[in-house]
Amino acid sequence: QVHIVESGGGKVQPGGSLRLSCAASGSIFRPYDMGWYRQAPGKQRELVAMVTSGGTTNYADSVKGRFTISRDNAKSTVYLQMNSLKPEDTAVYYCNVHTLVYDHWGQGTQVLVSS
Repeated sequence: QVHIVESGGGKVQPGGSLRLSCAASGSIFRPYDMGWYRQAPGKQRELVAMVTSGGTTNYADSVKGRFTISRDNAKSTVYLQMNSLKPEDTAVYYCNVHTLVYDHWGQGTQVLVSS
């Protein structure tokens, strides 16, 4: 069984920063990629950023230059540093652990960008 714990969401003013963390534990099929998706009200869930087991990163165009994803393999943890936040970044952010056989999801953490 895989257990995923997310933290770091909250409310921030436009232009501010937040850092999301996601720790995975349990029997995870290896290798695995780790990443973040988000879902705004009335919209589909979309990829924000992903880092592969080998360290390759991929970002949505809308967050390039503002968000940075990083990974600590020893801790099975992925981080998302979000800078220059905009109101349109408001969403529930979900951690994803992607293996060849299954996708594991966290419970989601709310990010609200508002003045």
